[in-house]
Amino acid sequence: MTRMFRQLLLASVATLGLTASGAAVSAETFADALVSAYRTSNLLKQNQATLRAADEDVAQALAALRPVLGWSAGYNYSNSDLTSSRDLQTASAQLTASMTLFDFGRNRLAVEVKKEAVLSTRETLRNVEQSVLLSAVQAYTSVKSAAEQVAINQNSVRVYGEDLKATRDRFEVGEVTKTDVSQAEAAEAAARAALVAAQGNYEIARENYKAAVGHYPVDLAPLPKAPSLPKSVDEARSVAQRNHPLMKAAQHSVTMSELTVKSAAAQRLPEVSASAGFGNYEGARQTTSAGISMSQTLYSGGQLSSVHRQAIANRDAARSALQQTSVELANTVAQAWAQIDVYRAQIRAYDEQISAAEIAYQGVREEALLGSRTTLDVLDAEQTLLDARASRITAEADLQVGYYQLLSSMGLLTVEDLKLGIPTYDPAAYYNAVRNAPYTSVQGKSLDRVLKAIGQN
Repeated sequence: MTRMFRQLLLASVATLGLTASGAAVSAETFADALVSAYRTSNLLKQNQATLRAADEDVAQALAALRPVLGWSAGYNYSNSDLTSSRDLQTASAQLTASMTLFDFGRNRLAVEVKKEAVLSTRETLRNVEQSVLLSAVQAYTSVKSAAEQVAINQNSVRVYGEDLKATRDRFEVGEVTKTDVSQAEAAEAAARAALVAAQGNYEIARENYKAAVGHYPVDLAPLPKAPSLPKSVDEARSVAQRNHPLMKAAQHSVTMSELTVKSAAAQRLPEVSASAGFGNYEGARQTTSAGISMSQTLYSGGQLSSVHRQAIANRDAARSALQQTSVELANTVAQAWAQIDVYRAQIRAYDEQISAAEIAYQGVREEALLGSRTTLDVLDAEQTLLDARASRITAEADLQVGYYQLLSSMGLLTVEDLKLGIPTYDPAAYYNAVRNAPYTSVQGKSLDRVLKAIGQN
């Protein structure tokens, strides 16, 4: 099995989507799994829709800067004994327009706040993308690892079965005792139980793969070689501080809170608005009106002051959250970096253990044939070798996941960063189509094209 791992490692390739030989071309590669995870993820679709909803918030805030037009029509009928004409009928139609002329920037600040919310939501979407791809990485390595564990346990069942047969044969000729036979039977039964457990873990890994990637694994190709990593943990931290979506989302949240403070302060200032109207009443009567007004809240029971103080408190909280995000990202990067070193050291140690255990096992078997070792000694040596091989497989799978956990902690586990070479969701396309608040999607042909492109029309 050690030889098999060496072959897998030698067969690894320099880029994600390539395999080492022509025989593996039809196999599902690591890159294929990541692409499928990206394309089938309901979580990504959910957050893409959430982003489009945030885009509409900008359009709605912008609409507050524009005039509001409206019309009304009515018909009234009345019957009264108090007038000479008992039946009264009137019909009317009115057209009105109103617009805020000057509000000391409150509405424009609201637009800027919504724009920052869009940018923050985009970063949240990018972080979700990282989570989806990391889940696919974990699922792929788990299936490969579980399959190797099954192969090892299958081989163990075969070896223990041969040992049991040989022990029974030796018992028949009086070379060993009934105790030796019982020990061999117990070891063979334990090997079969371990195989069942490994097969169960493999089935679980397949189900997790389907949940993460969108289909069951079939003929998975060897894992690619390790991705390029920073030269030092300090460099990795620096990249995370500049690039991680959680960091950028926190920065936009701070900007949003600062703009909200300004908007809350402006709520105390006057507002100038204008209105116009035209009415047409039964009997050829018409009315035209126009006006301009200024208003200001002088006293609101302390509400405006409270809103301002609340905005300041939220700003301070956002600033602290930004600092805490920085601390947590640095810690996550350091942990991922250290874990990679641990896995590498474990693999080196397991390689040495496997080499020594193979020699010890062969030696104990030879000595048992000469009568200087018992069947139990042989079984113990075989179990030590099996445990070392199984631990090596687990450590190798953990190392592969560790590489991509480090990339994720740096904000570099995206389709673009991994160069998977597929079209991705454009977060700016829908925003660009709606940011000027078209009054209908039919009126904005570009919006219709965007909706069709993302399958939402």
